Amino acid sequence: MRSATGFVRRVCTLCVILAIPFAIGAWAQEPAANNTAEQQNAPATATVPAAQPVSQAAQSASGAATNSSKSDDDSKDKNEKSTLATLGRGDLIEVNVYNVPELASKVRVSNSGEIYLPLIDYVHVEGLTQEEAQGLIEKRLADGGFVRNPHVTIFVDEFTSQGVTIIGEVGRPGVYPNIGDHKLYEVVSQAGGFNQNASRKIAILRRNQAEPIRLTLPRNLADDLTGNVEIMPGDTISVPRAPIIYVVGDVGRPAGLLLDNGSLTVLQALALVGGTNKTAKLSASRIIRKGPDGGVTETKVEVKKMLEAKLPDMPLQPDDILFVPVSGRRVLAARTFEATMSLATAMAIYTIRP
Repeated sequence: MRSATGFVRRVCTLCVILAIPFAIGAWAQEPAANNTAEQQNAPATATVPAAQPVSQAAQSASGAATNSSKSDDDSKDKNEKSTLATLGRGDLIEVNVYNVPELASKVRVSNSGEIYLPLIDYVHVEGLTQEEAQGLIEKRLADGGFVRNPHVTIFVDEFTSQGVTIIGEVGRPGVYPNIGDHKLYEVVSQAGGFNQNASRKIAILRRNQAEPIRLTLPRNLADDLTGNVEIMPGDTISVPRAPIIYVVGDVGRPAGLLLDNGSLTVLQALALVGGTNKTAKLSASRIIRKGPDGGVTETKVEVKKMLEAKLPDMPLQPDDILFVPVSGRRVLAARTFEATMSLATAMAIYTIRP
């Protein structure tokens, strides 16, 4: 019996020893299971992206800034190129290759925008600047194996396509070459200056710009140099005719008066033509004005009452005609006075002679 009881005790002790590791493993896994359950029961939250290293964030920001600055630079370069002189149809250019005089050519850009050069055949240069055309020709020579490390220079003899056009009231309207930097006053001087009837309110039409550049120049250009702006290749300068007011009839010097800067009234216009004659019928003066539909209207003007300050002075508009008629009664009185003076002079002469 004792041996059986000892055997049972040893078996129980062995079972306890074997069960201890399993108990310890279960106790260690229980917190993890509890944590998993808690995570499953916890409400869903927004997924937070993994934090990037500082270097990666800086690279992303710098990349975005680089792309933005690159687009700005591209647009800036595009705008700058639109104002640069580019080759076009009809331009006469000289192409030289350094240390290879046999390849020197003097050619004119064709209507298709191409030039023909030895070895490399036709090259399309229309719309390219001189530097771009030089680079293109160098590439063609190098790619074809004709010249090793070529250096090409282009000289423009005639910038026909990039000339400056000046039209309107100038001495010699036409197209003038624009090689190098030119100012407005220089171009006007080349065209013979402004005519007597030229307006000082000019417009500069510039390519790639929807609205023209409008300037108001002084009568004496030396008085104000702010209007002496830079003229770009391809610009068109329009010099319109200044508005004119015509004063006709029984006045001192019938004439057309330029109405360029400012305005002009009836009394001012009469003063500029030397006033009215003694035989003028001031109360019957009138303004003849052309309407927008082409019709003509007449407005009576009481010049006598204006001179007496009984009526305000009236402003005139461009292309108005101020007409001052002749008074028949005053003409008859003047002729009678002239006849009387002639008789008196004749009688005096006759009396003096004996």
